[in-house]
Amino acid sequence: MNALPIALISGAGSGIGRATARKFLANGYTVVLMGRKQSTLLETAAGAASADVLACDVTDREQVRQAFVKIELDHGRIDVLFNNAGIGSPYCLIDEISHETWMDVLQTNVTGSFLLAQQAFRLMRAQSPQGGRIINNGSISAQVPRPGSVPYTTTKHAITGLTKSLSLDGRPFNICCSQIDVGNALTEMAVPMTRGVKQANGAIEKEPTMDVEHVADAVLHMASLPLEANVQFMTVMASKMPLIGRG
Repeated sequence: MNALPIALISGAGSGIGRATARKFLANGYTVVLMGRKQSTLLETAAGAASADVLACDVTDREQVRQAFVKIELDHGRIDVLFNNAGIGSPYCLIDEISHETWMDVLQTNVTGSFLLAQQAFRLMRAQSPQGGRIINNGSISAQVPRPGSVPYTTTKHAITGLTKSLSLDGRPFNICCSQIDVGNALTEMAVPMTRGVKQANGAIEKEPTMDVEHVADAVLHMASLPLEANVQFMTVMASKMPLIGRG
């Protein structure tokens, strides 16, 4: 088995997941890159010897179960899960949101995060030495909503509940759980912020962004702590974006 620490990063084919995966690969981790498209995962890996590409739909319980069977067979353990896969939804008031949109966001952001955390917790509890770390991507929408964001905001508040419950349930097994809330990291998902998005007062305004590398650095710091210490919640955001005072 590989002596390097084993990290699983979901949503590793783009954005925050890609940046974080590359950061971990550059800092001595074996990284299991998980996402729906193998082609984008291979681009993230870019031939790194310690990268393990694993295509998986996180909303599919059996695919997730089989993925962890493979991780256990190939690596013997898991030390870090960065529970990052997620999708957003366009601005829409609740009475105009389709059932399909609601279910898509719920299944990816909540059910997907639950299924990965469930399997990671199972393996971390059973492995020797026991324990590990689960880091959930919460988003600043886990704290304060944007206008017209009921599906996304609801799911990200749910992630906070998942984080707190796992932190409590993991204590006897040396399993730490934490949450990173990211604001306006410049990924494809955040490009609309640079063009102008609706504010709480109804105005359309451009918002400052930050380099996604700052998020990757923060996740690496959280993962690198010994299991006797935990960053329970961290907010990393563009310093001039409207979070404080939003609404």
